[in-house]
Amino acid sequence: MTDILCVILGGGRGTRLYPLTRDRSKPAVPLAGKYRLIDVPVSNCLNSGLNRIYVLTQFNSESLNKHITRTYNLDRFSRGFVEIIAAEQSMESTNWFQGTADAVRRSLKHFTNPNIRRILVLSGDQLYKLNFKGLIDFHDAKKAEITIACNPVMPEEISEFGIMGIHKDSRIMQFIEKPKKPSTVKEIMVQIDEKRCFLASMGIYLFEKDVLVDLLKNSTKVDFGREIIPSAFKTIKTYAFVHKGYWRDIGTMKAFYEANLAMTAEVPPIDMFDGSWPFFTRARNLPPAKVRNSHIESSTIADGCIIDAATIKHSVIGLRSKIGEASQIESSIILGCDYYDATPPFTKGKVRVPALGIGSGCVIKKAIIDKNVHIGSNVRIINKDNVANMDGDKVFIKDGIVIVAKNAVIPSNTVI
Repeated sequence: MTDILCVILGGGRGTRLYPLTRDRSKPAVPLAGKYRLIDVPVSNCLNSGLNRIYVLTQFNSESLNKHITRTYNLDRFSRGFVEIIAAEQSMESTNWFQGTADAVRRSLKHFTNPNIRRILVLSGDQLYKLNFKGLIDFHDAKKAEITIACNPVMPEEISEFGIMGIHKDSRIMQFIEKPKKPSTVKEIMVQIDEKRCFLASMGIYLFEKDVLVDLLKNSTKVDFGREIIPSAFKTIKTYAFVHKGYWRDIGTMKAFYEANLAMTAEVPPIDMFDGSWPFFTRARNLPPAKVRNSHIESSTIADGCIIDAATIKHSVIGLRSKIGEASQIESSIILGCDYYDATPPFTKGKVRVPALGIGSGCVIKKAIIDKNVHIGSNVRIINKDNVANMDGDKVFIKDGIVIVAKNAVIPSNTVI
């Protein structure tokens, strides 16, 4: 495993997750109360015995860079590392990364260790649990030059993914990017555990290093999924490794919302309590959550929270959240706070700024409350007009989900 370098793509603008990506990149978006999306691929690598990891960053990267440097300090005797490679100007180019393949191409000069024979390219904004040793063993058994991890998807989902057609030996014979109708590609359906389905690319690629270098240096193509892979499999031995477990691409607000709330289920799709496969994140040394006279159902409560006589149902309550007396939180994600603030309410201009957190008597349903938000008392965030989509200054609605932007101030008695 020491001849494999892991390269995690730090994401572009992430416009479909705006405003959560207004001040941070997609991989830095909080997940499941205490993690960040980037913790998923890094944890999968470390648990698989892969500890040479580069994270390529570009857009709104400060939050992600800070999280990586404060979290992943590996044992120096292991020769492992988790390091940032930021987009940079050079004598060859003064542009930003133009796409996934372009980001790796322009970083190749940092992958010069002659002991590295294979490169595992990963996305930084997906939720899954995968032992990469199985993928690597499959790659070796097939004597593959490229192996693409694939996940079974139903016909109604194929318009969101690149779909693979394979031979019986799992060699890829066809690649169709986001087909609109299942009927046009029904001939490449496969049988997985007695179900007819399609194979979607997970955006996880294992390359022989020399093959990757040849593909990128002899081309100006900028994206793996749309350009490099569709043209490569015809001449290069490219195989599909099927991952049958849970996998979600956190590319939209709806996907982010549903993936977070899925973790509150009695049997969640990914077991965060599995001691043999821990998900790593920053150790913050916070006190345990403090809960007084509250009613909590099917929810997760992160470290450092203070919950005072509240009702919480089917929700995720993030780090350092403060929830006031008689407030009701339902089917919502509260991302929490970056710090504790004992400052009492004060007036700024004509606006009365409540204390940090959620005040008393509030009702919040089907909402995402970003970090460091000041919400006063008797606030109702319920999408009262059943709006599907709306862009505002501090409040947004996407797919019927109300999103309150980071650092927003919501005065007392406001109804949204």
